[in-house]
Amino acid sequence: MTEPAATVVLVDDDDSVRRGLARLLRSAGYQVRTFATARELLEQEGLESLGCVILDVRMPGQGGLDLYEALAAAGGDPSVIFITGHGDISTAVKAMKAGAIDFLAKPVDDEELLEAVARAIARDRQVRADQASERSRSAS
Repeated sequence: MTEPAATVVLVDDDDSVRRGLARLLRSAGYQVRTFATARELLEQEGLESLGCVILDVRMPGQGGLDLYEALAAAGGDPSVIFITGHGDISTAVKAMKAGAIDFLAKPVDDEELLEAVARAIARDRQVRADQASERSRSAS
């Protein structure tokens, strides 16, 4: 049995970046859901099982780091990749300490992003498998 195509959630306020990255990710076989703001994503159901999430660090309103904290507080453990056009070392360190899979500078290198997404999907699948195993042990 093959696994279903993984879904990648992309949150970036730049429409051209969203469209371009979504096209790249779809061409690699991923299902993609895009959002222009943190609020748009937070209004969705099922935040505890997002899988791979690509977040722009700087967005109007709630930025990527704050959004990541909100997703974690909602009970999820998303595999997050941060992207930014305004990266600095302290922000990158904060993102990585928070548990990010990667921190990439715009313009994002296609291969680098696809490798990071593959790592994020693998991590998400492992976390889900571990949780399922733990639930089955608890039920026994």
